[in-house]
Amino acid sequence: MPSSAMKIRPLLLIGIFFIGIFTLEAQEKTSLTLDEAIHLVWTKSNEVILANTKVNTKKYELESVKNNQYPDLKVSGQYQQLAKASVDLKINKGPDSQPPPVVERLIIGQVNASLPVFSGFKLQNSIKAYENLYQAETATAAQTKEQMAMKVVDYYSRLFKAQKTIELLKENQKRAQQRVVDFSEMEKNGIIPRNDLLKAQLQVSKVKLSIDNTNAELNIANYYLVSLLKLPAGTKLEIKESDFANFQMTNIPTSDQTALENRKDLEAIRFQGKASEANIKVARSAYYPAIAIVGGYTSLDIKNVVTVQNAMNIGLGISYDLSAILKNGTMVKLAQSKSQEVKNSEEILTDYIKIQVQKGIEDYDLALKQNQVYLQAVEQSTENFRIVKDKYDNGLSDTNDLLEADVEQLSSKINSTLARANTIQKYYELLSVTGQLSQSFNLSKK
Repeated sequence: MPSSAMKIRPLLLIGIFFIGIFTLEAQEKTSLTLDEAIHLVWTKSNEVILANTKVNTKKYELESVKNNQYPDLKVSGQYQQLAKASVDLKINKGPDSQPPPVVERLIIGQVNASLPVFSGFKLQNSIKAYENLYQAETATAAQTKEQMAMKVVDYYSRLFKAQKTIELLKENQKRAQQRVVDFSEMEKNGIIPRNDLLKAQLQVSKVKLSIDNTNAELNIANYYLVSLLKLPAGTKLEIKESDFANFQMTNIPTSDQTALENRKDLEAIRFQGKASEANIKVARSAYYPAIAIVGGYTSLDIKNVVTVQNAMNIGLGISYDLSAILKNGTMVKLAQSKSQEVKNSEEILTDYIKIQVQKGIEDYDLALKQNQVYLQAVEQSTENFRIVKDKYDNGLSDTNDLLEADVEQLSSKINSTLARANTIQKYYELLSVTGQLSQSFNLSKK
């Protein structure tokens, strides 16, 4: 009894060891829907975080400019100890005048306030410029989210295609390996020539190469996607068909009007245009004088000489840079040139968007047509393989026909799977170029 127990324990330990390994491998595989992946990249990716940080920067810049419309209030004070100061009073001099006082200490306290009243509309236009720059940066951040969502779709599609292709290849590999086993027996019994066995073995090798190549593509796509989503290193994503392909494609864009209304990069450049127009007015403000209400309070104490208290003042301060009449023309022209640059960039981007939308529509229509053709090809190749196999079993066709029909059936199944995924990808690309991709995933959370 003790000896049998000792034999069982090592077996249990080995069993537990392998169960632990399998469990660890299973834990590494993560199922993630496309919707979850996109919302994850919006939270974790460095690109989106940087874009949001830039928005906050523009917000603080706007608040800083707005603070210029509030009064400036300064408080200052001095205490000085004087050493043997020579004092010569010009008043009350005469034969009975007292000797000059000894001045040992000086104390000054001041409060000064300034409120801008008019500066050639510089302040108002500066605020408008920064408000538009803030809106432009917000739109740019939204465009970054759109780009990152499309990047996730691309990697997700590549990963999904690779996984489905490997599934089909492994199914074919099993049939090819079984065919080699069958052909080996038939070759031993002299039913088929050795050349037919070699052809079957060669097909197994070709399928193995295809699996290895596709596995490499899968690993690359998985690594890119895991890195993009900031998932733990070594995570293996396993995409179910329902995670990617099980949905209805609706609201298909058919013109570029939607893109011109929704594209965030175009919205950003429009806000930049408004900011550049405000900056022209800021440059022109140098032609006008600056007016401010000024006021203050002063307290002064010179020991043994004079004491001043409650010395309050209020009035208007005016300043005018006369040299700006000659020099500022260049600054105005510079601001006008920058504004023209933005307008030209907007026109270029508008034309580019129209081209993108047209290409997106054509690519999506082509993907739909290809999908239908590949579906028919699967039916045709499956029926063709059945017929050829039946003929082969009855000695009416040779090994070449059988292997060729098998390859065509495998190819049609792979092409059909890829075409379905490609249709979905082209649909998302069309949403992206029309500025609706992020919106579609935001709606999925409501």
